[in-house]
Amino acid sequence: MKKIVFLFLFLISVIAARYEPTWESIDSRPLPSWYDEAKIGIFLHWGVYSVPSLIEWFWKQWTDKNPVAVEFMKKNYPPNFTYQEFAKEFTADFFHPYDWANLFKLSGAKYVVLTSKHHEGYTLWPSKHSFSWNSVDVGPRRDLVGDLANAIRYTTDLKFGLYYSLYEWYNPLYLADQANNFQTNVFVENKVYPELLDIVNSYQPEIVWSDGEWEASDTYWKSKEFLAWLYNESPVKDTVVTNDRWGNGSVICQHGGFFTCTDKYNPGLKQNYLKNRYKNSLFLGVLQSHKWENAMTIDRESWSYRRNIKIENIFSIHELLVTLAQTVSCGGNLLMNVGPTKEGTIIPIFRERLLQMGEWLNINGEAIYSSQPWIYQNDTIGNTWYTAKSNTVYAIVLEWPENNVYKSKKMFDLFQTHDVSVYLLGNDQKLQVSLGDTVVEIVFPDKATVISQWVWVVKVLYSS
Repeated sequence: MKKIVFLFLFLISVIAARYEPTWESIDSRPLPSWYDEAKIGIFLHWGVYSVPSLIEWFWKQWTDKNPVAVEFMKKNYPPNFTYQEFAKEFTADFFHPYDWANLFKLSGAKYVVLTSKHHEGYTLWPSKHSFSWNSVDVGPRRDLVGDLANAIRYTTDLKFGLYYSLYEWYNPLYLADQANNFQTNVFVENKVYPELLDIVNSYQPEIVWSDGEWEASDTYWKSKEFLAWLYNESPVKDTVVTNDRWGNGSVICQHGGFFTCTDKYNPGLKQNYLKNRYKNSLFLGVLQSHKWENAMTIDRESWSYRRNIKIENIFSIHELLVTLAQTVSCGGNLLMNVGPTKEGTIIPIFRERLLQMGEWLNINGEAIYSSQPWIYQNDTIGNTWYTAKSNTVYAIVLEWPENNVYKSKKMFDLFQTHDVSVYLLGNDQKLQVSLGDTVVEIVFPDKATVISQWVWVVKVLYSS
C-alpha cells in the first residue's frame, strides 16, 4: 500500500510541475530519457544556400567581399543579381521524403534534425512571418518541413527535430534592434517568438535545436519565456529536448537541455587530433557531467552541400566510427550532418557513409544504444573506448590488434575480481583470455572470419 501511495504522490508531483522563466527552474527539468538512449542522429543543412553550393554562409561571404564568392558571381551571374533570386533555383525537384526517411532508418540513427530556418531567414515551411521568403511562396512551392516530418513519422520510429536560427543576417527588423544595442526586441516579438511557437504547434518537433544566439542576450531572445512555454504548455512538453544556444555570455554550455558548447565539440580528443590521428597520447577521454552532443559534419569543411567537394574532404567511415566511440564513451550523442543538394538529393558519398554507419550499428549497436559511460572512458594501450550496461562492458577497439591478441589495462581489475565471458560482437564463439602482470590479453579470431568491419567491439559479461 505504501508503494502505491508513493507512486501516486510522485505522479501528482510530476503532473503538477511547472517551470518558471528562469534558468534555475528550466535547468531543473529532467532530460527525457529517449534522447540519452538514442546516441546518434542526422543533421540536415538545406536552404537557398544550397543553390550556389560553394562556401559556407554564401550570402554573408558574398556581401563581405570574399574573393571566392565575388569571383563566382562575376563568372556565373549577371550584374545586379541579388541573393533572393537564388530562391527560384531552389527547386527540390528530386526531394522524395520517404526515400530520405528510409535512408536515415538504414543509417541506424534514432533522430533527425532539419534546418527549418538558417541565418539567411528563408524558412522551409510556409511561415506567415516570412512572406515571399519561404519554401511555399518561392522555390519548391512545398512545405518541406511538413513533408519530411510526415515521412519520418509514418514510416520510421525516429524522432523528428527542427533547427531554428534565432538571428537573420539582413532582416531589417533585426538590424534595427542591433543598431539600438538590442534595447528593443521588435524582431523577436514579430518574427522569432511567433515562428518558434508556429513550428512547435504545427510540426511538434521532439528536438528544438536553437542557433544564431551569439550577438544578443537570452533576455533579448525571450529564450526563458519560450522554454517555459515549451515545457509547460506545448504539445511536446513531456518529450521535447532542447540544446544550450539561447543567448550570448554564460548561457551556452551552462543552461538549457543538452549542451553543444561549440560546433564539433568532442572532449574525447585534443585539437591536433586530425594531424596526428589515432596516436595514443592524444586521447583524453573526459567524461562530461552534463548530457552533451557532438554536432559535426561528414564534409570536413562545410555544413551545407558544396559542388566543389573533393573525396579527401569526406571523413572515412573509420574516422566517423572513431568519433562515435569517443563521443558515446564520454557521455555524448553524435549528430552527423549531411547537406542535400538544391534538387533535394543526398549525394552518393554521403549516402554511402550513412549506410556504412548503419551496417556497423546493425552488428555493434548494443554497445551504443542505451549504453552508459563506464568507469573508464578509454584505454590507450589498445586504442579502445568503453561503454557499459548493467553487468556488461563493451570495449570498442579502433585498430585490429597485432597478431590477433588484444590487450587492455583498464579491464585488468575487472577480470581479476569477477567471472567473465568474452565475445566479439557479430561472432558467437567465446574468446580465450589470459592475464599478464598488468594487462588482460584476449585472443581474437582470424580477421577473415569476423563479420564486423572498420571497428570492433569486445563484449565482456561479468558476474555481479
